Amino acid sequence: MTRFIVHAIVAGLVAAPLAARAQAPADSAGPAAGHAAPDSARAPFVQTLVIDGAIHPASAELIERSIVRAADAGAEALVIELDTPGGLVDSTRDIVQAILASRVPVVVYVAPSGARAGSAGVFVTLAAHVAAMAPGTNIGAATPIQMGGGGIPGGGAPGDTTKGGGEGGALGRKILNDTAAFVRTIAEKRGRNAEWAERAVREAVSATETEALAMNVIDVIAPTVPALLDSIDGRTVEVVDRDVTLHTAGARVETIEKGLRFKILDAIANPNVAFVLMLIGIYGIFFELMNPGAILPGVLGGISLLLAFFALQALPVNYVGVLLLALALILFIAEVKVVSHGILTIGGLIAFVLGATMLFEGAGPFFRVSWGVIVPAALLTAGFFVFAMSLAWRTWKTKPTTGREGLVGERGVVQRRIDPEGKVLVRGELWAARADETLERGEEVEVVDAEGLELRVRRA
Repeated sequence: MTRFIVHAIVAGLVAAPLAARAQAPADSAGPAAGHAAPDSARAPFVQTLVIDGAIHPASAELIERSIVRAADAGAEALVIELDTPGGLVDSTRDIVQAILASRVPVVVYVAPSGARAGSAGVFVTLAAHVAAMAPGTNIGAATPIQMGGGGIPGGGAPGDTTKGGGEGGALGRKILNDTAAFVRTIAEKRGRNAEWAERAVREAVSATETEALAMNVIDVIAPTVPALLDSIDGRTVEVVDRDVTLHTAGARVETIEKGLRFKILDAIANPNVAFVLMLIGIYGIFFELMNPGAILPGVLGGISLLLAFFALQALPVNYVGVLLLALALILFIAEVKVVSHGILTIGGLIAFVLGATMLFEGAGPFFRVSWGVIVPAALLTAGFFVFAMSLAWRTWKTKPTTGREGLVGERGVVQRRIDPEGKVLVRGELWAARADETLERGEEVEVVDAEGLELRVRRA
């Protein structure tokens, strides 16, 4: 009996660990399942980013960072609300590369009503995993504009690449063909209308949202972001090397806030702001050169010029406009030294206004300097240079009042007979004087030279 009890106890001790091991996978699965339950029950969310302005290096950097942020946060998608007249080709390429390599689906939504995806916006929209537009929007006109006033590359009308056989025309055709190939490969990658995309580059064609949907340029028309998320729910898109099904119906929307740095850079990439910054920079440097050591004008001028240069690289600059502005400044300065009865000032004003209106070129009023900025700036610049340079010229021509130069030409009275030396009273001071003639006391004399503390005088 005792032996039986001992065997039973030993068997129980051995069986208990085996039973525990057999139950271990189920027990260990329990906490994992309990941990996963909240994740599976968590409502999906998307992140949104608003881009409303020209495409430039700052906006490209913001979009790239937002894509990475949305992927790291586990968002269902990143929705980019786009309203742009265009921008730099290099920045556009950076954005397209970031979208094509994104680990999270990117939805480009041309919104709100009245918005457009012009020029660079066409490339960004076509590159998206899902392309959408709001009612009352348009897309197109993606012909590249050459920097420096070249107009449409190729030297001909939109779509005509046979003109301009010189070096400039050849360069223009290269730019146009490269851009056309770029937009075509994007459209083919996303299964969209590649023929229309190429026409948007070569012929600058545009389309409304309904036309774009009918031509397979976009995927969805939606009036709001929630309606957009509901309409694309269940859609399968290709993300890098895998397919992803979107679960966006009723998804929570998180807005990505733009940082202070981007807001500053985005604000100065505006033709009016860039123009004013350039003028402030010119004024500041001019004041510093006129008054060496003032420091503040030079610092402000230097900062303003650097900010203006940043803005100019994000805008289509016409170098003829830059040269006209430089010519205007030269004419304003020349007015002070040349008696032209105002002709140079009028010419400077005309050159200034023409230069300001031609400084930027592109589609739409965004790429123009406002007349409300041009007119006051022209008048202030003309007035500044005419007034400031007149004072400087008058000061330069004024006779010195100190030293040898200040004494020559002054008049005085003989206080002690000069034969050939004596004393004269000039400016209330008694000076030793020498003359080539005899001068009696009380005679009025004129100073012709000064040698140390002795004056050479003659009868006035």
